Amino acid sequence: MHITATVCCPIDLASFRVQQVASMFGLTPGPHDKRTFAVELPDLDDDWQIGLIVGPSGSGKSTVARAAFGDRLYEPGNWPAHGAVIDAFPASLPTRTVVQTLTAVGFSSPPAWLRPYHVLSVGERFRCDLARALLSPAVETSGADEGQDVVVFDEYTSTVDRTVARVGSAAVAKAIRAGSIARRFVAVTCHEDVAAWLEPDWVLDMATGQLARGRLRRPRLELQVVRCHCAAWRLFAPHHYLNAGLNRAARCYLALLADRPVAMVALLANPARRNVWRVSRIVVLPDFQGLGIGGHLLRALGQLYHQQRQRLTITTAHPAMIRHLDRSPHWRVTAVQHGGYRRSDFARRKNIRTTSAGRTVVSAVYCGRIADVASCHENVHRFDDNALRTKEPCHEPSSSARPSSA
Repeated sequence: MHITATVCCPIDLASFRVQQVASMFGLTPGPHDKRTFAVELPDLDDDWQIGLIVGPSGSGKSTVARAAFGDRLYEPGNWPAHGAVIDAFPASLPTRTVVQTLTAVGFSSPPAWLRPYHVLSVGERFRCDLARALLSPAVETSGADEGQDVVVFDEYTSTVDRTVARVGSAAVAKAIRAGSIARRFVAVTCHEDVAAWLEPDWVLDMATGQLARGRLRRPRLELQVVRCHCAAWRLFAPHHYLNAGLNRAARCYLALLADRPVAMVALLANPARRNVWRVSRIVVLPDFQGLGIGGHLLRALGQLYHQQRQRLTITTAHPAMIRHLDRSPHWRVTAVQHGGYRRSDFARRKNIRTTSAGRTVVSAVYCGRIADVASCHENVHRFDDNALRTKEPCHEPSSSARPSSA
Protein backbone atom coordinates (compact mmCIF):
# COMPACT_ATOMS: atom_id res chain seq x y z
CA MET A 1 0.00 0.00 0.00
CA HIS A 2 1.16 3.53 -0.73
CA ILE A 3 1.39 5.87 2.27
CA THR A 4 1.70 9.64 2.02
CA ALA A 5 2.04 11.52 5.30
CA THR A 6 2.46 15.26 5.76
CA VAL A 7 3.62 17.09 8.87
CA CYS A 8 2.88 20.82 9.00
CA CYS A 9 3.55 23.22 11.87
CA PRO A 10 3.54 27.04 12.20
CA ILE A 11 6.75 29.09 12.61
CA ASP A 12 6.72 32.27 14.69
CA LEU A 13 8.47 34.67 12.33
CA ALA A 14 8.05 37.51 14.86
CA SER A 15 10.35 35.76 17.34
CA PHE A 16 13.70 37.51 17.76
CA ARG A 17 15.58 34.25 18.17
CA VAL A 18 13.89 32.72 15.15
CA GLN A 19 15.01 35.71 13.06
CA GLN A 20 18.50 35.57 14.60
CA VAL A 21 18.97 31.85 13.83
CA ALA A 22 17.62 32.35 10.31
CA SER A 23 20.12 35.15 9.78
CA MET A 24 23.04 33.16 11.24
CA PHE A 25 22.47 30.17 8.96
CA GLY A 26 20.99 31.82 5.90
CA LEU A 27 17.52 30.33 6.32
CA THR A 28 14.40 31.72 4.67
CA PRO A 29 11.57 30.23 6.73
CA GLY A 30 7.97 30.63 5.72
CA PRO A 31 4.98 30.91 8.03
CA HIS A 32 4.68 27.10 8.08
CA ASP A 33 7.15 24.22 8.05
CA LYS A 34 5.91 21.36 5.91
CA ARG A 35 7.40 17.90 5.31
CA THR A 36 5.91 15.10 3.24
CA PHE A 37 6.84 11.42 3.37
CA ALA A 38 5.79 9.01 0.62
CA VAL A 39 6.60 5.31 1.08
CA GLU A 40 5.36 1.84 0.19
CA LEU A 41 4.31 -0.69 2.85
CA PRO A 42 2.90 -4.23 2.60
CA ASP A 43 -0.87 -4.45 2.63
CA LEU A 44 -2.52 -5.47 5.88
CA ASP A 45 -4.01 -8.53 4.19
CA ASP A 46 -0.60 -9.70 2.90
CA ASP A 47 1.00 -12.79 4.43
CA TRP A 48 3.45 -11.41 7.01
CA GLN A 49 3.97 -11.65 10.77
CA ILE A 50 6.71 -9.17 11.72
CA GLY A 51 7.62 -5.82 10.18
CA LEU A 52 10.27 -3.22 10.94
CA ILE A 53 10.38 0.53 10.27
CA VAL A 54 13.89 1.82 10.88
CA GLY A 55 15.65 5.12 10.35
CA PRO A 56 17.47 7.98 12.09
CA SER A 57 15.71 10.44 14.37
CA GLY A 58 13.57 12.90 12.46
CA SER A 59 13.27 10.69 9.38
CA GLY A 60 9.50 10.34 9.73
CA LYS A 61 9.24 6.84 11.24
CA SER A 62 6.51 7.66 13.75
CA THR A 63 4.63 9.85 11.26
CA VAL A 64 4.51 7.08 8.67
CA ALA A 65 3.62 4.44 11.28
CA ARG A 66 0.71 6.52 12.56
CA ALA A 67 -0.52 7.26 9.03
CA ALA A 68 -0.30 3.60 8.01
CA PHE A 69 -1.58 1.88 11.13
CA GLY A 70 -3.56 4.53 13.02
CA ASP A 71 -4.90 3.30 16.36
CA ARG A 72 -2.83 0.14 16.07
CA LEU A 73 0.15 2.22 17.25
CA TYR A 74 0.56 1.30 20.90
CA GLU A 75 0.42 4.21 23.34
CA PRO A 76 2.27 3.43 26.59
CA GLY A 77 0.00 3.79 29.59
CA ASN A 78 0.77 4.66 33.18
CA TRP A 79 1.79 1.87 35.50
CA PRO A 80 0.54 1.89 39.11
CA ALA A 81 3.00 3.42 41.57
CA HIS A 82 2.27 0.60 43.98
CA GLY A 83 1.23 -2.96 43.44
CA ALA A 84 2.63 -5.84 41.41
CA VAL A 85 3.11 -5.55 37.66
CA ILE A 86 1.03 -8.70 37.27
CA ASP A 87 -1.94 -6.70 38.63
CA ALA A 88 -1.42 -3.86 36.14
CA PHE A 89 -2.79 -5.89 33.25
CA PRO A 90 -6.53 -5.75 32.50
CA ALA A 91 -8.60 -7.75 34.99
CA SER A 92 -10.46 -9.32 32.07
CA LEU A 93 -7.31 -11.21 31.04
CA PRO A 94 -6.76 -14.61 32.67
CA THR A 95 -3.63 -14.73 34.83
CA ARG A 96 -2.39 -17.68 32.78
CA THR A 97 -2.51 -15.55 29.62
CA VAL A 98 -0.55 -12.72 31.25
CA VAL A 99 2.06 -15.15 32.61
CA GLN A 100 2.46 -16.87 29.23
CA THR A 101 2.93 -13.53 27.46
CA LEU A 102 5.46 -12.25 29.99
CA THR A 103 7.36 -15.51 29.59
CA ALA A 104 7.12 -15.33 25.79
CA VAL A 105 8.73 -11.86 25.66
CA GLY A 106 11.61 -13.11 27.82
CA PHE A 107 10.46 -11.89 31.23
CA SER A 108 10.19 -15.26 32.97
CA SER A 109 10.95 -14.21 36.55
CA PRO A 110 7.99 -14.82 38.91
CA PRO A 111 9.61 -12.93 41.83
CA ALA A 112 9.89 -9.83 39.62
CA TRP A 113 6.23 -10.11 38.59
CA LEU A 114 5.29 -9.35 42.18
CA ARG A 115 7.22 -6.06 42.28
CA PRO A 116 6.02 -2.59 41.26
CA TYR A 117 6.93 -1.44 37.78
CA HIS A 118 9.14 1.44 38.91
CA VAL A 119 11.58 -0.80 40.85
CA LEU A 120 12.29 -3.06 37.87
CA SER A 121 15.37 -2.68 35.72
CA VAL A 122 15.17 -0.82 32.41
CA GLY A 123 15.24 -4.11 30.52
CA GLU A 124 12.48 -5.61 32.66
CA ARG A 125 10.29 -2.52 32.22
CA PHE A 126 10.79 -2.71 28.46
CA ARG A 127 9.55 -6.30 28.41
CA CYS A 128 6.56 -5.40 30.58
CA ASP A 129 5.63 -2.64 28.11
CA LEU A 130 6.07 -5.08 25.26
CA ALA A 131 3.82 -7.67 26.93
CA ARG A 132 1.17 -5.03 27.62
CA ALA A 133 1.27 -3.93 23.98
CA LEU A 134 0.89 -7.49 22.71
CA LEU A 135 -2.05 -8.03 25.09
CA SER A 136 -3.78 -4.79 24.13
CA PRO A 137 -7.28 -5.23 22.65
CA ALA A 138 -7.50 -5.75 18.91
CA VAL A 139 -8.43 -2.59 17.02
CA GLU A 140 -12.02 -2.47 15.84
CA THR A 141 -12.20 -1.81 12.11
CA SER A 142 -15.17 -1.18 9.92
CA GLY A 143 -15.86 -3.70 7.20
CA ALA A 144 -13.01 -6.14 6.53
CA ASP A 145 -11.06 -7.82 9.33
CA GLU A 146 -7.63 -7.11 7.90
CA GLY A 147 -5.17 -5.60 10.36
CA GLN A 148 -7.12 -6.12 13.58
CA ASP A 149 -4.33 -8.30 14.96
CA VAL A 150 -1.51 -5.82 14.21
CA VAL A 151 0.38 -4.16 17.07
CA VAL A 152 2.82 -1.31 16.33
CA PHE A 153 5.44 -0.44 18.96
CA ASP A 154 7.15 2.95 18.59
CA GLU A 155 10.59 3.76 20.04
CA TYR A 156 11.29 0.03 20.13
CA THR A 157 14.38 -0.78 22.29
CA SER A 158 15.33 2.90 22.40
CA THR A 159 16.01 2.96 26.14
CA VAL A 160 17.57 -0.44 26.78
CA ASP A 161 21.05 -1.92 26.62
CA ARG A 162 21.83 -3.25 23.15
CA THR A 163 22.35 -6.80 24.41
CA VAL A 164 18.93 -6.69 26.05
CA ALA A 165 17.49 -5.23 22.83
CA ARG A 166 18.85 -8.04 20.67
CA VAL A 167 17.87 -10.84 23.07
CA GLY A 168 14.43 -9.33 23.61
CA SER A 169 13.90 -9.06 19.85
CA ALA A 170 14.81 -12.70 19.39
CA ALA A 171 12.40 -13.70 22.17
CA VAL A 172 9.51 -11.76 20.62
CA ALA A 173 10.20 -13.17 17.15
CA LYS A 174 10.38 -16.70 18.51
CA ALA A 175 7.07 -16.34 20.36
CA ILE A 176 5.22 -14.87 17.38
CA ARG A 177 6.59 -17.41 14.88
CA ALA A 178 5.70 -20.28 17.23
CA GLY A 179 2.16 -19.01 17.68
CA SER A 180 2.55 -18.35 21.41
CA ILE A 181 1.48 -14.76 20.68
CA ALA A 182 -1.34 -14.55 18.15
CA ARG A 183 -0.56 -11.04 16.95
CA ARG A 184 1.34 -9.44 14.09
CA PHE A 185 4.03 -7.04 15.21
CA VAL A 186 5.64 -3.94 13.72
CA ALA A 187 8.64 -2.38 15.46
CA VAL A 188 9.52 1.28 14.89
CA THR A 189 13.08 2.10 15.92
CA CYS A 190 16.22 4.05 15.11
CA HIS A 191 18.44 1.07 15.97
CA GLU A 192 19.36 -1.11 13.01
CA ASP A 193 21.10 -3.73 15.16
CA VAL A 194 17.79 -5.43 16.09
CA ALA A 195 16.85 -6.18 12.48
CA ALA A 196 18.57 -9.55 12.22
CA TRP A 197 17.38 -10.61 15.69
CA LEU A 198 13.77 -9.65 15.07
CA GLU A 199 13.80 -11.52 11.73
CA PRO A 200 11.18 -9.28 10.10
CA ASP A 201 9.33 -10.26 6.95
CA TRP A 202 9.79 -6.72 5.63
CA VAL A 203 11.93 -3.69 6.51
CA LEU A 204 11.17 -0.07 5.61
CA ASP A 205 14.33 2.05 5.74
CA MET A 206 13.24 5.66 6.19
CA ALA A 207 16.76 6.91 5.42
CA THR A 208 16.36 5.74 1.82
CA GLY A 209 12.60 5.28 1.60
CA GLN A 210 13.15 1.72 0.35
CA LEU A 211 10.99 -1.27 1.31
CA ALA A 212 12.85 -4.59 1.47
CA ARG A 213 10.93 -7.86 1.64
CA GLY A 214 12.29 -11.21 2.73
CA ARG A 215 12.97 -12.62 6.16
CA LEU A 216 16.43 -12.01 7.62
CA ARG A 217 18.38 -14.83 9.26
CA ARG A 218 19.16 -14.47 12.93
CA PRO A 219 22.85 -14.61 13.94
CA ARG A 220 24.08 -17.72 15.70
CA LEU A 221 25.11 -17.55 19.32
CA GLU A 222 28.01 -19.34 20.96
CA LEU A 223 27.27 -20.67 24.44
CA GLN A 224 30.19 -22.00 26.47
CA VAL A 225 29.50 -24.36 29.37
CA VAL A 226 32.07 -24.57 32.16
CA ARG A 227 32.32 -25.95 35.69
CA CYS A 228 32.19 -23.27 38.37
CA HIS A 229 32.34 -22.80 42.13
CA CYS A 230 29.07 -22.60 44.04
CA ALA A 231 29.99 -19.01 44.96
CA ALA A 232 28.78 -18.00 41.47
CA TRP A 233 25.26 -18.67 42.74
CA ARG A 234 25.20 -15.22 44.36
CA LEU A 235 24.68 -13.69 40.91
CA PHE A 236 21.69 -15.93 40.14
CA ALA A 237 20.04 -16.47 43.53
CA PRO A 238 17.79 -13.36 43.44
CA HIS A 239 16.21 -14.61 40.22
CA HIS A 240 15.25 -18.12 41.30
CA TYR A 241 11.49 -18.52 41.44
CA LEU A 242 11.38 -20.52 44.70
CA ASN A 243 14.20 -19.70 47.08
CA ALA A 244 17.81 -18.58 47.08
CA GLY A 245 19.26 -21.59 48.88
CA LEU A 246 21.91 -23.82 47.30
CA ASN A 247 23.21 -27.11 48.65
CA ARG A 248 26.97 -26.85 49.16
CA ALA A 249 27.38 -30.34 47.74
CA ALA A 250 25.94 -29.23 44.40
CA ARG A 251 27.97 -29.61 41.24
CA CYS A 252 27.64 -26.28 39.41
CA TYR A 253 27.88 -25.34 35.75
CA LEU A 254 27.98 -21.87 34.25
CA ALA A 255 26.84 -20.85 30.77
CA LEU A 256 28.87 -18.01 29.22
CA LEU A 257 27.84 -15.89 26.27
CA ALA A 258 30.80 -13.88 24.97
CA ASP A 259 32.51 -14.59 28.33
CA ARG A 260 29.50 -13.12 30.15
CA PRO A 261 27.62 -15.33 32.67
CA VAL A 262 24.03 -15.82 31.51
CA ALA A 263 22.82 -19.03 33.16
CA MET A 264 23.69 -21.49 35.90
CA VAL A 265 22.73 -25.08 36.70
CA ALA A 266 23.37 -26.93 39.96
CA LEU A 267 23.20 -30.75 40.12
CA LEU A 268 22.93 -33.05 43.13
CA ALA A 269 23.75 -36.74 43.28
CA ASN A 270 20.85 -39.03 44.11
CA PRO A 271 21.90 -40.80 47.32
CA ALA A 272 19.45 -43.65 46.73
CA ARG A 273 20.29 -44.39 43.10
CA ARG A 274 23.72 -45.03 41.65
CA ASN A 275 24.87 -42.85 38.71
CA VAL A 276 21.80 -40.63 38.87
CA TRP A 277 21.94 -36.85 39.18
CA ARG A 278 19.07 -34.41 39.52
CA VAL A 279 18.81 -30.76 38.58
CA SER A 280 18.62 -28.84 41.83
CA ARG A 281 18.70 -25.29 40.47
CA ILE A 282 18.57 -23.70 37.03
CA VAL A 283 18.43 -19.95 36.47
CA VAL A 284 18.78 -17.80 33.35
CA LEU A 285 19.40 -14.11 34.03
CA PRO A 286 16.38 -11.96 33.09
CA ASP A 287 18.19 -10.07 30.33
CA PHE A 288 18.82 -13.35 28.47
CA GLN A 289 15.48 -15.09 28.91
CA GLY A 290 13.37 -16.04 25.95
CA LEU A 291 16.09 -17.55 23.74
CA GLY A 292 15.80 -21.09 25.09
CA ILE A 293 19.20 -20.92 26.79
CA GLY A 294 17.95 -22.92 29.79
CA GLY A 295 16.70 -25.75 27.62
CA HIS A 296 19.90 -25.86 25.57
CA LEU A 297 22.03 -25.84 28.71
CA LEU A 298 20.11 -28.77 30.18
CA ARG A 299 20.41 -30.65 26.92
CA ALA A 300 24.17 -30.09 26.82
CA LEU A 301 24.60 -31.42 30.34
CA GLY A 302 22.24 -34.30 29.64
CA GLN A 303 24.37 -35.35 26.66
CA LEU A 304 27.57 -35.02 28.67
CA TYR A 305 26.29 -37.21 31.49
CA HIS A 306 24.67 -39.65 29.08
CA GLN A 307 28.03 -40.09 27.38
CA GLN A 308 29.58 -41.00 30.72
CA ARG A 309 26.78 -43.46 31.52
CA GLN A 310 25.16 -41.15 34.04
CA ARG A 311 21.49 -40.21 34.19
CA LEU A 312 20.17 -36.67 34.56
CA THR A 313 16.72 -36.04 36.02
CA ILE A 314 14.69 -32.96 36.84
CA THR A 315 11.57 -32.23 38.89
CA THR A 316 9.95 -28.84 38.39
CA ALA A 317 6.76 -26.86 38.94
CA HIS A 318 7.72 -23.93 36.68
CA PRO A 319 5.12 -23.72 33.86
CA ALA A 320 7.66 -22.75 31.17
CA MET A 321 10.02 -25.59 32.09
CA ILE A 322 7.12 -28.06 32.16
CA ARG A 323 6.15 -27.04 28.62
CA HIS A 324 9.75 -27.44 27.47
CA LEU A 325 10.08 -30.93 28.97
CA ASP A 326 6.76 -32.00 27.48
CA ARG A 327 7.65 -30.82 23.96
CA SER A 328 11.34 -31.77 23.86
CA PRO A 329 12.28 -35.10 22.24
CA HIS A 330 15.34 -35.23 24.51
CA TRP A 331 13.39 -35.60 27.75
CA ARG A 332 10.94 -38.28 28.84
CA VAL A 333 8.33 -37.32 31.42
CA THR A 334 8.27 -39.96 34.16
CA ALA A 335 5.74 -38.54 36.60
CA VAL A 336 3.07 -35.85 36.81
CA GLN A 337 1.78 -34.87 40.23
CA HIS A 338 -1.32 -32.67 40.05
CA GLY A 339 -1.65 -30.58 43.18
CA GLY A 340 2.02 -30.89 44.07
CA TYR A 341 3.52 -32.45 47.18
CA ARG A 342 2.91 -31.78 50.82
CA ARG A 343 5.56 -30.20 52.98
CA SER A 344 7.94 -32.96 54.10
CA ASP A 345 9.25 -33.62 57.59
CA PHE A 346 12.72 -32.60 56.35
CA ALA A 347 11.35 -29.24 55.18
CA ARG A 348 9.71 -28.69 58.55
CA ARG A 349 12.94 -29.47 60.40
CA LYS A 350 14.94 -27.13 58.14
CA ASN A 351 12.21 -24.46 58.23
CA ILE A 352 11.87 -24.56 54.44
CA ARG A 353 8.66 -22.69 53.71
CA THR A 354 8.43 -23.20 49.95
CA THR A 355 6.12 -25.99 48.88
CA SER A 356 4.66 -27.30 45.62
CA ALA A 357 1.23 -27.89 47.15
CA GLY A 358 -1.49 -26.71 44.81
CA ARG A 359 0.76 -26.72 41.71
CA THR A 360 1.44 -29.32 39.06
CA VAL A 361 4.85 -30.94 39.45
CA VAL A 362 6.52 -32.83 36.61
CA SER A 363 9.50 -35.19 36.75
CA ALA A 364 11.55 -36.11 33.68
CA VAL A 365 14.73 -37.94 32.72
CA TYR A 366 17.11 -37.10 29.89
CA CYS A 367 16.93 -39.76 27.19
CA GLY A 368 18.44 -37.97 24.19
CA ARG A 369 17.96 -39.14 20.62
CA ILE A 370 19.89 -41.80 18.73
CA ALA A 371 21.56 -39.21 16.50
CA ASP A 372 22.61 -37.16 19.53
CA VAL A 373 24.10 -40.10 21.39
CA ALA A 374 25.96 -41.30 18.28
CA SER A 375 27.58 -37.91 17.69
CA CYS A 376 28.12 -36.77 21.26
CA HIS A 377 31.70 -38.10 21.31
CA GLU A 378 32.67 -35.77 18.47
CA ASN A 379 30.89 -32.66 19.64
CA VAL A 380 28.53 -33.14 22.52
CA HIS A 381 27.48 -29.50 22.60
CA ARG A 382 26.82 -28.63 18.96
CA PHE A 383 23.18 -28.12 18.10
CA ASP A 384 21.23 -27.84 14.85
CA ASP A 385 19.13 -25.01 16.28
CA ASN A 386 19.57 -21.76 14.36
CA ALA A 387 19.41 -19.59 17.46
CA LEU A 388 22.05 -21.19 19.63
CA ARG A 389 24.93 -23.61 19.65
CA THR A 390 27.55 -24.22 22.29
CA LYS A 391 31.30 -24.39 22.00
CA GLU A 392 33.55 -27.16 23.23
CA PRO A 393 32.23 -29.44 25.97
CA CYS A 394 32.97 -28.56 29.57
CA HIS A 395 36.17 -30.61 29.89
CA GLU A 396 36.87 -32.08 33.28
CA PRO A 397 40.58 -31.63 34.11
CA SER A 398 40.83 -34.58 36.48
CA SER A 399 39.00 -37.73 37.40
CA SER A 400 37.72 -36.05 40.55
CA ALA A 401 35.84 -33.53 38.42
CA ARG A 402 34.03 -36.12 36.29
CA PRO A 403 30.48 -37.17 37.11
CA SER A 404 30.92 -40.02 39.52
CA SER A 405 28.72 -42.57 41.19
CA ALA A 406 26.58 -41.38 44.06
